Amino acid sequence: MLPQFIISALGLAFLARVAYVLYSEWNSPIRDVPGPIAARFTRLWYVNSIWKGQAHLENILLHRKYAKPGDHYAPIVRMGPNLFSITSPEKNVFGISSKMPKSDWYDGWRHPDPNRWTMFPDRDIKRHAETRRKFQFIYSLSSLLHYEKFADDVQAIFQQRLNEMTQTGVAVNMHHWLQCYAFDVIGGITYGSRIGFLDEGKDIDNCIASLNSMGVYSTLIGLYAWAHPYLYKVMEKLPGSGAAGRTYIMNFVSKRMEEREAQRKAIERGEEKPSALSEDGTRDFLDLALDAERDPEKGMTRYNVWMMGLSNIIAGSDTTASALSGILWHLTSYPDTLSKLRKEFDQAIQDGKMTKDYISFKESQNLPYLQACIKEGLRVCGSVGLPMWRVVPKGGAEIMGRFFPEGSEVGINMWTAHYNKDIWGPDALKFRPDRWIEAEKDPEHLKMLESNYMPFGNGSRTCIGRHISYLEISKVVPMIVSNYDFELVNPAKELMTYNYWFVKPMPDAFKVTVRKRV
Repeated sequence: MLPQFIISALGLAFLARVAYVLYSEWNSPIRDVPGPIAARFTRLWYVNSIWKGQAHLENILLHRKYAKPGDHYAPIVRMGPNLFSITSPEKNVFGISSKMPKSDWYDGWRHPDPNRWTMFPDRDIKRHAETRRKFQFIYSLSSLLHYEKFADDVQAIFQQRLNEMTQTGVAVNMHHWLQCYAFDVIGGITYGSRIGFLDEGKDIDNCIASLNSMGVYSTLIGLYAWAHPYLYKVMEKLPGSGAAGRTYIMNFVSKRMEEREAQRKAIERGEEKPSALSEDGTRDFLDLALDAERDPEKGMTRYNVWMMGLSNIIAGSDTTASALSGILWHLTSYPDTLSKLRKEFDQAIQDGKMTKDYISFKESQNLPYLQACIKEGLRVCGSVGLPMWRVVPKGGAEIMGRFFPEGSEVGINMWTAHYNKDIWGPDALKFRPDRWIEAEKDPEHLKMLESNYMPFGNGSRTCIGRHISYLEISKVVPMIVSNYDFELVNPAKELMTYNYWFVKPMPDAFKVTVRKRV
């Protein structure tokens, strides 16, 4: 009797849920927003899109599919019962003063313990702003020159590895090596020394694998954030799972902090010299943050310091490596553009503004075509490939000319924004750095492009570490392009990618042989 009662109760609960969904859909003021039929009633359509790793491309196709005759894009499309993708980064959603918090999808990127939060997934607008202010002095553009030596040291080792590749002639996964480079740079900037990825190109302490598994877990579980606290407890005990990957990275950061704290205390006791931290006096992130913790005016806590170390490791390699892969793959695939960039470098070398092996960050800013190539590479191959979801606050809001009731989740995918032909023109799909050079002659057109360009997010939630990424890209691209030729093992019209928040090349998509440039 009891089992029959339970089955009946579950059946009634299911029917009640279906009835509620149908009623909500029928009475919704935005029920006419187009999208897949399944997306009106369940998030499973979006889950499947993410699971296949092609959500960035399907997002673009969705806006094209439901565009009105004569238009390139539908301004709003549905991706779930309460998920709406838009094509323009409207200020009331993504502006500096926006009052729309991040959605609970971001909870999948944080530890279930409410006392363990980090800056990226923090949904508390006030707390995020306060935390960002604490760290601004470390991540600011003016601080870049302080960290440049770390990038120089790693770049020199990366060049040794590239020289070895030219001698062996063996095809390599260049994205993997670029991630090794980015990991070692962020390791130096954060902890004062390379982690060691570039020594042999191996995944040190399983960091890359842990980040990859964490990305898959977080992007999917975020769509059912209520299940995250329960599933995490099980998954973190399973080796290779996303939850286990996050736990591993957390322990890695804690260990580094303990080592540094012991080192600092030994210096204070006179047991070690200050040079134990840095022979030339260069200070890393961790040292600056620990100093700030001791300064009452900075308001820094020990947890803030730990959080910074964790965020740098999680985001500091994937974003830069993906950006570099996109830029260098397109330069390899567009020989005319590559030739034009090399002419700029050759002239700068002749003028004494750089060498084949080195350029300072400051000098790189004076090479307009280099900067145009970087901007265009970040446009056509953004590092992040899912919508950045925001929640409409109490009272609702008007977005893209439509009223959205409170609780609606609205987001924009930078890939959707960057491939909009209404903004970028009929050649929006093409890698064409000259569009930025041409736009300089038309301030209004340049302003329109800039307002729809968002490779590191937008508004108050713009990636705080973006300047570090620009530093690495602006320095290493000239070295590579001036010295080496990449030959793609599998040439293609487009860079084949997969996407679990971070968009990365398929394993064989950026496989190359490396030759010395003649």
